[in-house]
Amino acid sequence: MLRGERDWWFLGPGGVARLGVRHVTADGALRPEAEQQLRDSGMFTPATVRAYALTVLTSTHCNLGCGYCFQNTAQDLAGGSRPPRIARTRLTSETITSILGFTERRMAAVGLEKLRILLFGGEPLLNPRGCLELLERAADIAPTSAWMISNATLLSPSLARRLHERGLTSVQVTFDGDRDDHDRIRVGRADGSGTFDKIVRNIVEASEATPLRWTLRVNVSQETFHGVDALIDRLATALDPGRCTLYFARVGDVGVGFANSLLHTGELSAAFTRWQRRALDLGFTVNRPGGRKTCVTCGHTGGRYGAVVSADGTLASCWETAGKPDWEVGTVTDGYLPSAETGDRWIACQDLYSYDEDARTLARFRDTVDTALLDHLHETGRL
Repeated sequence: MLRGERDWWFLGPGGVARLGVRHVTADGALRPEAEQQLRDSGMFTPATVRAYALTVLTSTHCNLGCGYCFQNTAQDLAGGSRPPRIARTRLTSETITSILGFTERRMAAVGLEKLRILLFGGEPLLNPRGCLELLERAADIAPTSAWMISNATLLSPSLARRLHERGLTSVQVTFDGDRDDHDRIRVGRADGSGTFDKIVRNIVEASEATPLRWTLRVNVSQETFHGVDALIDRLATALDPGRCTLYFARVGDVGVGFANSLLHTGELSAAFTRWQRRALDLGFTVNRPGGRKTCVTCGHTGGRYGAVVSADGTLASCWETAGKPDWEVGTVTDGYLPSAETGDRWIACQDLYSYDEDARTLARFRDTVDTALLDHLHETGRL
């Protein structure tokens, strides 16, 4: 339950509902009749899983050298853009065969007939052939749609078109603040060059060639905070806001020596609200605030409704542990290991968690949104 400026909001696993003061007690609790109405309408019930969620790392290598990446194993001791990373491996035709066989068996076990694939890395487009082959062959086992998390530096119009023809519907791309901050932080490993203009240009050209939609993640840290307002306006000018979802994420320390001094304060919450309101006013979609939901991929022990597969066919519970030694929970050839062996390795993306590798700590942070944003979403017809 969240209290807005005028009303109350219920954020549950089944959706969001706006409530009047008559539905809530003076101390913010649901009145019995209101609770029953929400239950009857399914607000307390998680949405039915309709597709098997398969994440595949097509390449564990990346052409960028971001210091905060959870796939780094340390900082670049030379202070450059080449931090050490998880071991390099690349998806092959043989491994694709094993992945699809594993997926077909898992889908049959839970009675799912649709497949949703996430092309992930590293940078997935360092192995475009693997991406294309995986999507093309997956269509032989089930109706398939796909999305991709990519830095977009390698996304050409022709490749975007070929991926879309094989089921790709959307791409998530990250920006680290406005152009100058982004080019200082999110740089090429090979030459330390900036990437902002290249990424924007590639998105524009891919949008002209395909109907792909875009999720633009804006990383927020003490290094990017001051430029986010300008970034929103810049992106609205360069891109089509009607095809873009914009969301803002506080970057935390995931155990690789990257520290974010921005604290969860009223000032930070107010900034998130301001940014999202501006994004809405410019025509972007923003993520709707909601209750905590179980991740389809990693939120069910044993990977009931999805799997995370590294390029060599090893299974992980979540993106953050994929490719990390001693965090495997099985292989696509042999299946998941017994739960007695994987209990301490099974990490869900909404967990706060740690692992003991040279005493570094992995952590996940979730930002709150000012309740005033909820009213704004409703008033503008977006909630």
